[in-house]
Amino acid sequence: MQFELTKDYLEQLNTAVESSSEDKILELIDGLHAVDVAEILDEQSTKEAKAFYDCLPNEMAADALVELDEDVRVRFLKEISSEDIAERIIENLDTDDAADLIGELSEEKQDEVISYIEDLEHASDIIDLLLYDEDSAGGLMAKELVKVKVDWDVATCITEIRAQAEEVENMYTVYVVDENNILQGRISLKKLILAPDNTKIKELYNDELILVKVDVEREDVAQIMDKYDLVVIPVIDEIGRLLGRITIDDVVDVMREEAEKDYQMASGISENVESSDNAWMLTRARLPWLLIGLFGGILGAQVIEAYEGQIQIHPEMAFFIPLIAAMAGNVGVQSSAIVVQGLANNSLGLDSLWKKLFKELLVGLINGVVLAGLIFAYNYFFTDDITLGIIVSTSLFVVIVFAAIFGTLVPLMLDKYKIDPALATGPFITTVNDVFGLFLYLYIGYLMYAV
Repeated sequence: MQFELTKDYLEQLNTAVESSSEDKILELIDGLHAVDVAEILDEQSTKEAKAFYDCLPNEMAADALVELDEDVRVRFLKEISSEDIAERIIENLDTDDAADLIGELSEEKQDEVISYIEDLEHASDIIDLLLYDEDSAGGLMAKELVKVKVDWDVATCITEIRAQAEEVENMYTVYVVDENNILQGRISLKKLILAPDNTKIKELYNDELILVKVDVEREDVAQIMDKYDLVVIPVIDEIGRLLGRITIDDVVDVMREEAEKDYQMASGISENVESSDNAWMLTRARLPWLLIGLFGGILGAQVIEAYEGQIQIHPEMAFFIPLIAAMAGNVGVQSSAIVVQGLANNSLGLDSLWKKLFKELLVGLINGVVLAGLIFAYNYFFTDDITLGIIVSTSLFVVIVFAAIFGTLVPLMLDKYKIDPALATGPFITTVNDVFGLFLYLYIGYLMYAV
């Protein structure tokens, strides 16, 4: 049954914490997932959360801390001693989660925490992971895995697997390596169980294996695992030695973070921020694109000022300025959003770029004809100025076609030069199309009324 945090439940828990009633606390959290405990910690004050955390079993405390939002976790870790972090948290986490958590600490506190880790092998693995770029496969992988040697027999393998599995929370697959730890392939547990004890692993393993190198970007890892529907993928170094594995839960986190980042960039937010961030950080993330919007508005005002005399003579043209600007921005954002989505999920192949551009042109032409026809019909039946109807409908048609092409080309060009194409779906596309639409509308009006 899904847990729902209520005010009454939180009051009961806080009362139990204040009275140091550990039995009552354990009764209240019985059956809860680490995510649920993290939700409770997030709703408590710092003092209440620290007292509640101290009452949690070590494994639950470690898992719940990992589930907290990063900014909340960083603040919470400041309240915990380095020794406590090492003994209660790091010792109960897989190496990938442990390395991520330690990486959020200051360098001084990192050294202190590592010095308190009693399991030297665990500490060594964490130090190795901290050396990798956090945006690479190395920064995502965990060291915990099960591997056997290609020249072992089945009986030896089963014995070794039992010993190694104690250190692995979820055993997805068994990897096969040679005497130099070079990855050879994988073997299924079914084959191991069914094969005679004296059978050699080299006769049973599958050498067809999808893998990634340690320096591959994490977005590429996510795309590979998504493409091949993998729940785990091995990580190797430049000469093929098995270093670790990346599991689907880590990749889901990457996908979510990338989706959040792209959404924020498309909304005109230049940094990865949370609603809980301070006013300065939120302002810093929003202001750059607002300045671009302001600059675009000034350009739009300059365009209108240049045709001020014409608007004074034909004031009815002013009625349709918001329409032209809005349609230009909307069409551009639609086109760029579709292209950015295609680039993000690799559904746009190199040979389909021109096809995509042609398709967007065709869509723009169809939409332009339909919408221009509707606005012309409106002017024909509700105004007496046929010339105005021709101006508005012609302008709208050209603006829609231009916005569709521009909204397609910009993200493609940004992607070509290794710039995040999500930038194209924000205020930039809207601002450029607004200014161009205004200029085109007023210029066509100038030409038509001058005839």
